[in-house]
Amino acid sequence: MNLFKKRKKIDELDYNLINEYAESGNKVNKLLQILIIIAIISLGLTLLQRLHILPIIGEFLSVISPVFIGILIAWLLVPLTDKLSKKMPRVLSCIIVYILVLGTLSLLLAYTIPNLIDQVKELSKSIPTMINELQKFINNATENLKIADNSTFNTLKKNFFENLKEIDTGNIANMIIGGTMSAVGIISNLCLGLMIGFYLLFDYHKICKKIFKCIPTKYQSDARELRKRVNSSLRSYVQGVLIVMLLVFVSQAIGLTLAGHKAPLLFALICAITDIIPYFGPWIGGIPAAIVGFLISPLAGILTIVSIVVIQVLEGNLYQPLIMGHTMKLHPITIMLALLIFGHFFGIIGMIVATPATATLKVLFEFIDEKIEFINKIENA
Repeated sequence: MNLFKKRKKIDELDYNLINEYAESGNKVNKLLQILIIIAIISLGLTLLQRLHILPIIGEFLSVISPVFIGILIAWLLVPLTDKLSKKMPRVLSCIIVYILVLGTLSLLLAYTIPNLIDQVKELSKSIPTMINELQKFINNATENLKIADNSTFNTLKKNFFENLKEIDTGNIANMIIGGTMSAVGIISNLCLGLMIGFYLLFDYHKICKKIFKCIPTKYQSDARELRKRVNSSLRSYVQGVLIVMLLVFVSQAIGLTLAGHKAPLLFALICAITDIIPYFGPWIGGIPAAIVGFLISPLAGILTIVSIVVIQVLEGNLYQPLIMGHTMKLHPITIMLALLIFGHFFGIIGMIVATPATATLKVLFEFIDEKIEFINKIENA
């Protein structure tokens, strides 16, 4: 009897081990399949770029960007609008939701934009002084290190400061004008997007029904299920990202202000926007803030780095787990490859959309995989 019990325990253990190995094997297979899809997309984008089709597509997408903004706004606000629509007419619920959203945005912008403009002006005026202070610091450092007579170092130093001096107040003024024109274009697209979004929000479910009618009847249930899964995954991710961005912006603005930074709102905004990019984002946003901090003073530079590190620790250990959890469920290797590929073809914008785009592809692939398995089971039965 004892031998039988021992044998039974060994069989159970073996069975559990087999299940664990099978599950890990399935995960590896899925990861490989996703990587293959990313590789195929990369190849396709390379071909489009070589054939000079990608720039044309980019121009077309930039022209119709207000439509995408409208779709995104409507898509994000649908859950809240649907809840209100149960107690009041649809048009009234849309108006209330828009008033709430626009009111909140207006309050934020009314405080942020004037202060942001003042800080940028102050920073632009301070740049020549900061460059002179940096030059004095480097000259003193070279004398102390006894490399002031090194011809190679002096050539590098001369070229460096010549390039810096080209960033004069006149060039900065041109940059500000160019940035203002870009901002006007973005605001115009956003306003158009808000208008389009309102009409899409009002007729959201009707539009969806019309789209589904274009799909063959036998595939409509699958299309609805796929849409449900993509919505569930992406909406929670996008909403979480927006909340985390706001928290990073506020935290970073406070931290940089305490550090004595010249333009805390500007660099907090840069840090918040680049924070969307996994892994690389904090560095992309933090390095410019740290450089300007050191141009102000060594203490300001050190405090800026401390602020950036503290905020990133808070984000990684508090903001992200509490607000977003593991909404995307993507392997780190997959995310990094997606960032490299999308970043190569589409720059910063590509890096921002890389994670949600890859997650959508993953949901699509898993859905197709489930359907194939289901069909195989029916055929083998």
